[in-house]
Amino acid sequence: MYPKTNAFIQQLIEDELLPGASFGFIKNGKQLEYYEGLSATVPKKEPLRENSIYDIASLTKVFLTTTMILQLWQEGKLAIDDKVRRYLTTFSAQEVTIRHLLTHTSGLEGYIPNRDSLSANELKQAILHLPVGKGFGKEVRYTDTGFILLGFIIEEIEQDTLANIFAERVSRPLDLKETSYHPIDLQKCVPTEVDQKRGLIRGKVHDPKAYILGNHCGSAGLFSTLTDCLTFSHMMLNKGEFRGKRILNETTVLSLLTDWTPTGKLNRSLGWDIKKNGNKNYLFHTGFTGTFILLDIKEKEAFVFLSNRVHPTNDNKSEYLSQRDLLINCYLAEKEAMNK
Repeated sequence: MYPKTNAFIQQLIEDELLPGASFGFIKNGKQLEYYEGLSATVPKKEPLRENSIYDIASLTKVFLTTTMILQLWQEGKLAIDDKVRRYLTTFSAQEVTIRHLLTHTSGLEGYIPNRDSLSANELKQAILHLPVGKGFGKEVRYTDTGFILLGFIIEEIEQDTLANIFAERVSRPLDLKETSYHPIDLQKCVPTEVDQKRGLIRGKVHDPKAYILGNHCGSAGLFSTLTDCLTFSHMMLNKGEFRGKRILNETTVLSLLTDWTPTGKLNRSLGWDIKKNGNKNYLFHTGFTGTFILLDIKEKEAFVFLSNRVHPTNDNKSEYLSQRDLLINCYLAEKEAMNK
């Protein structure tokens, strides 16, 4: 299935933009999984094994944080236009709402001096006191800080860690066997960057803020496999239900296909990016380590891509991003041609 898309990914591997990739498609209720290339190139070459575990980076934002915020919204435990200060009383930006955080329109200035040397509590306090810039409510400025704050809100409401809440509300109901903040079998994890201070990073989160915040980070930190990501995608394509377990309401999932930004014109949903292709809206999200999920809710089709493009170094960002966009366009064109 999708031979042109497969060939494109093979070329990315041959061009050494990434060591390898685990990717899959959902179409007509069935899923196909592919595992190509290597999981590591240093200190020695390692073959990519089926169902290897990846640091999925910012896919955490939709996989975990957005999903649980939507659940709490459905349950009446929060409202989308609630002020953040209602839940985080020491948060300094009085005008910022949950909607602003979910749509990346809060205008929060993300710079934190000496960020990587702070303790978890010091980093939390710094995030709670970030100033609001000029773009408040008017432009999308993609940041991690908004989703870290959303994670703090979830923990405040549920009085537990994000890791435990996710296990109870999403992971166990969907039987996600390898999705967690702390993978048990590190040898199943594909390594990410070779860091000057941390060495070869394997089975530990790549993102600096998530590394400090641990189980309390809503922007990054999850590890997962292709199979688990496809299971989550099935749930979304089935409008919130999978194998008899309802995670989200149907109306909630369908509402994500519309623009939720304050202006209604910025192509952001609640947590998700809205990717437009012709007259169709797709849900889309990426991860810094080289991951993305693309969902066609109405046609019940998905494209899930996991890679460790930051291995062994993170010096290919601009080229990778341009090629990733071409890969997605290749898939969409091939998909539409098949559906005619």
